Amino acid sequence: MQSFNLSALAVRERAITLFFIFASACAGIYAYIHLGRAEDPSFTIKVLTVTAVWPGATAQEMQDLVAEPLEKRLQELRWYDRVETVTRPGLALMTLQLIDKTPPQEVAEQFYQARKKLADEAPKLPQGAMGPFVNDEYSDVSFALYSVEAPGFPLRKLTRVAEELRQRFLHVPGVKKVDIVGEQDERIFVDFSYPRLTALGISPADIFSALSRENAVTPAGSVDTDGAQVFVRLDGAYTDIDKIRDTPIVAGKQSFRLSDIAEVKRGYEDPATFVIRHDGEPSLLLSVVMKEGWNGLDLGNALRAESDKISSSLPLGVSLKKVTDQAVNISSAVNEFMIKFAMAVCVVMLVSLLSLGWRVGIVVVAAIPLTLGTVFVIMMMTDRVFDRITLGALIISLGLLVDDAIIAIESMVVKMEEGMDRVQAAAYAWSHTAAPMLAGTLVTIIGFLPVGFARSSAGEYAGNIFWIVGFSLIASWVVAVVFTPYLGVKLLPQIEKVNGSHEGIYSTPGYQRFRQLVTWCVTKKYTVAGMVAGAFLMAGGGMAIVKKQFFPNSDRPELLVEVQLPLGTSIETTSGAVKKVERWLSEQSESKIVTSYIGAGAPRFFFSYNPELPDPSFAKIVVLTPNAEARDHLKLRLRQAAADGLAPEARIRATQLVFGPYSPFPVAFRVMGPDPAQVREIACSVEDVMRHDPDMRTVNVDWGERVPKLHFVLDQERLQLIGLSPVEAAQQLQFLLNGQPITQVRENIRAVNVVARSAGSERLDPTELENFTLTSRNGKPIPLSQIGRVEVQSEDPIIKRRDRVPTITVRGDNYEATQPPDVSSRIWAKLAPIRKALPENYRVEMAGSIEEATKANSALAPLFPIMILLTLAVIIIQVRSFSAMWMVMLTGPLGLIGAVPALLLFHQPFGFNAILGLIGLSGILMRNTLILIGQIHTNQADGLDPYHAIIEATVQRSRPVILTALAAVLAFIPLTHSVFWGSMAYVLIGGTAIGTVLTLAFLPALYAIWFRVARQ
Repeated sequence: MQSFNLSALAVRERAITLFFIFASACAGIYAYIHLGRAEDPSFTIKVLTVTAVWPGATAQEMQDLVAEPLEKRLQELRWYDRVETVTRPGLALMTLQLIDKTPPQEVAEQFYQARKKLADEAPKLPQGAMGPFVNDEYSDVSFALYSVEAPGFPLRKLTRVAEELRQRFLHVPGVKKVDIVGEQDERIFVDFSYPRLTALGISPADIFSALSRENAVTPAGSVDTDGAQVFVRLDGAYTDIDKIRDTPIVAGKQSFRLSDIAEVKRGYEDPATFVIRHDGEPSLLLSVVMKEGWNGLDLGNALRAESDKISSSLPLGVSLKKVTDQAVNISSAVNEFMIKFAMAVCVVMLVSLLSLGWRVGIVVVAAIPLTLGTVFVIMMMTDRVFDRITLGALIISLGLLVDDAIIAIESMVVKMEEGMDRVQAAAYAWSHTAAPMLAGTLVTIIGFLPVGFARSSAGEYAGNIFWIVGFSLIASWVVAVVFTPYLGVKLLPQIEKVNGSHEGIYSTPGYQRFRQLVTWCVTKKYTVAGMVAGAFLMAGGGMAIVKKQFFPNSDRPELLVEVQLPLGTSIETTSGAVKKVERWLSEQSESKIVTSYIGAGAPRFFFSYNPELPDPSFAKIVVLTPNAEARDHLKLRLRQAAADGLAPEARIRATQLVFGPYSPFPVAFRVMGPDPAQVREIACSVEDVMRHDPDMRTVNVDWGERVPKLHFVLDQERLQLIGLSPVEAAQQLQFLLNGQPITQVRENIRAVNVVARSAGSERLDPTELENFTLTSRNGKPIPLSQIGRVEVQSEDPIIKRRDRVPTITVRGDNYEATQPPDVSSRIWAKLAPIRKALPENYRVEMAGSIEEATKANSALAPLFPIMILLTLAVIIIQVRSFSAMWMVMLTGPLGLIGAVPALLLFHQPFGFNAILGLIGLSGILMRNTLILIGQIHTNQADGLDPYHAIIEATVQRSRPVILTALAAVLAFIPLTHSVFWGSMAYVLIGGTAIGTVLTLAFLPALYAIWFRVARQ
């Protein structure tokens, strides 16, 4: 880089340089204002759900005849990972999970292929089976949730209001779609007294056929005229409930109106499948989904304005209330990080000004806005936004980006003190420091490469760390070699030549004492090396006692409460248990908003949350509290209330959101094998081990106990003699118990099912089953007891499979004082005897957060060889020596010496973020080594012998190394208060602080050992 001197060019062409300085600043301000804001980065959720229905089938039949063929087809997908299947009587729920390393751009194509394969298989399903119904929008995140409620208002009218509001929200710029959540399907019930029908000699089949005939929508032809074609319409289809009441029913020679023999009334699906209550009131939710790439704060403002307009025009008694709003969370998260970012900027500026003097300090400080402005422009050009990851990466970069500016300006000052004029001194920065700085910058950036290219959800989530740090450090190097020399020429004061040149500059008392220390380290090089080696081994040993973690818990204020009753429990019973919890929560001062989702999970209001699949025995309560501290207080009190018998019939679990990929329970183990009974037995043993672990609570399994069922054994011979088929008998029983859909009434944009059912309480009493009376084809009554008998049997209320293998997951929560990976590893060791005794084809697998952590770390592993190869390439190009190259690489892992004590001292866990910090730290240490080696080589070229070249190079590098380290450590301090970045910040603080000592004390000794430099 001797022939071309960019620094000299920048100083010579001052007008052009000044133009680019102003352009960078102005473009940076514009980009900062217009960059999007988001709470968290998005990552591709590689999940698709499939539902199939077959009324009357058992859970086992749903598994064998419906789920099995669909699972086989899904296994043909290229990026297939697994299918998790839940079957219940009449229902199959399947979750397709693509492999974690699936490229994001391939996900849509894989979902399309899944749809095709399932559609091909649909005609082969048993007769009466409906579906499969595919939901490939399972990953949609609700940007905002609004509750539409009106106490005492008919739900069907509330639905019409919600539909109108939905249309209004759809016209708001930035809204992708709006879903109505919690809508209960309307029904028109035709309630019969079955004994009366029998007395009148009317068969239910007569009523069914009459209703169907009257409501048919059929073409009646058209008339061609000289003008328009005229269609003939018949006024026969049902349009309101009165027409249904007036339906004529003919039985024998008698004719009745339907209202003479039945009660026709409006209602809703019975039993309900999904119920939402907002602050105890029945509610419908409007789920607003944002368009991709839209600014969340802009959409939040637009939605706020529209909701204010809507609230002023709602019918009397109807209210629109905000449940969740991502814009509030985005604003809070971004503002918090902006404050920490501003603090870090101020700290770096203060260090520069106080240590270098105000005029020299201003030149260094100017590098910060110029670098950040360039980074903001690049972020805008590459469609990146301010979020938790990018802002954290910017703060990390702050501690590093002034390093180049300090080196450049420090070399200028030294050369001016040696008597060189300022223009020549500015050019010297390029010829002697640009190459080592660039090599060090590239090595630091390459250190973050694994997370930038990791093919995993965690890598996709945190990948911008690599890109933002890379943009920042490259921009800082450009600023240091182009803008900083120019600003130095313009702003540096007149610096008098120091007598004695180099010796005079570095002969102050402070430098003399430091020179003595370095001389001792080089002289006692083996002692120093032994001390560092011992410290490294101790740090490695200390790593064993550092708590392990994947991603930390979120600091969002929502408290999540799960209410789980025994599987197979009706939704009415579940709703009753939820009301007890709601009443308790409403009395707590921390509860601002309490929203209950009964029969399924909440909509995906946070990217890292997966909604639970439909289950009538399950409910989710989301409680909004003022802040994370209030959330934690309420969580502990709720756990105590649950232990004291708040709802003894239910298992109540209070938890919170977690950053990163979702895992339902932090500690979990899967038991898999071909025989469900054997799997259940093994799972019981695993559950017993987990329950006896002192760090575990709420241990449970995801299969329930077998439940009773009424099995009616038909006497086929008597049935034939009476003249009824099994299908007709089943239809009449369905009519008596649950009701049977007959036809539909079309109202506006809704189609309402007309359901015929038995009136009275007998249909709800299973003990009355044998006393039911059926009707023959000629209208004669037939006691049910004459055509069969009732047997009480047991069946599984739910069957779960993973990759077509019966699977029971034993799971639970760990106490907050512990970390899930530590607890999982300890229990895994305790399970060794059980695992050794497993029969063939049975296995126990780790699940929970430790499984997700393993996936993320496994995605990093293949990139380490590439990272090492690129690092070696940069180093060898710079040092042009294999010996020096290996010495530089040897210093990379030494950051562990400072990182481990910092984690232990401040009780921080070692997780995914800490791993990234350790990787980045290795790049920082190798960067320092490269620049020190470059200075040693420069000194040797200037005529110093190797021994004194080492000592003087270390002395020369001491001030920029100390200043950079001080700026970095102080810049990282605001991040220590971040829940997400805390562990990484402590790794970087400890590693940078100790790394400074290693650079100034150990590296000279290591260089002397490595190149066999003897004392002169």
